[in-house]
Amino acid sequence: MDNASDVPAAPAEPPVVSKKPGTDWWAEARGIFWLILAVLGFHSFIAKPFYIPSESMMPTLITGDRLVVTKYPYGWSYVSPSFHVLPFIHGRVLGRLPERGDIVILKPPQADTDFIKRVIGLPGDRLEVRGGVVVINGVPVKRVPESPAMIPVDANVPCDQPEVARFRMTGRDGQLYCALPRFRETLPNGRSYDTLDLGYMPEIDDYPAITIPAGHIFVMGDNRDQSADSRVPAYRNGLDGPVPFENLGGRAEFITFSLDGTTKLWNPISWFTALRGGRAGTSLHPSREER
Repeated sequence: MDNASDVPAAPAEPPVVSKKPGTDWWAEARGIFWLILAVLGFHSFIAKPFYIPSESMMPTLITGDRLVVTKYPYGWSYVSPSFHVLPFIHGRVLGRLPERGDIVILKPPQADTDFIKRVIGLPGDRLEVRGGVVVINGVPVKRVPESPAMIPVDANVPCDQPEVARFRMTGRDGQLYCALPRFRETLPNGRSYDTLDLGYMPEIDDYPAITIPAGHIFVMGDNRDQSADSRVPAYRNGLDGPVPFENLGGRAEFITFSLDGTTKLWNPISWFTALRGGRAGTSLHPSREER
């Protein structure tokens, strides 16, 4: 009688190993493409971040400020895309003129870069500057002296240029400040903001009377003696007069955060220690005085 234990066992079936699907690189590339396109579209038509690289808008904006610029308030034009790749195209889609006092970004007619300035004059205005005082349609803009603008000295605002070094001072808190002469300016529509005036400089504090052409705006920096704006000729890197309406890129809305210039890419702690306190969330819309 055969013993069942003597019957050889059937060989076991090898386990079925499911093959891991390979990465679909074409699908991944398409996903990245659509993501980049969405970001560029948002930056071109809705809003984009902006960095302040110079002193031309002090005391409102200082070097190192990061802010949000919205693209839609004035409609869209050839400068709306994130990169300035289009030639000049006349007109704007759903175009609306800015209001006096708006802070805007714009492209100079002679360069592919972005400037940030304040709108002072609109089409049809008769505008001139006499001794640093703006005159619109024969009426001097209200200008009231205030206490100095106390801007802390740091790596982004060293206050060491010959024009401003004389204004360096130590505050009661022991901090070094740039105490710059400040004036409150109020435009005919009642919108007011602070400006700086370092003293009389004929080449920029006097500007002959002009009538702003149709489809153009006249812009100036709040730091009146250190701004390459509509008063400054093109050979001095200025805007060389009123700027075409099509060159407006958007309106500045608010400061997101501000850095003092001590950030080190390799040191994450410095990303936080370099933050300036008290600037995040600051609105860039001028106040409106009772009239």
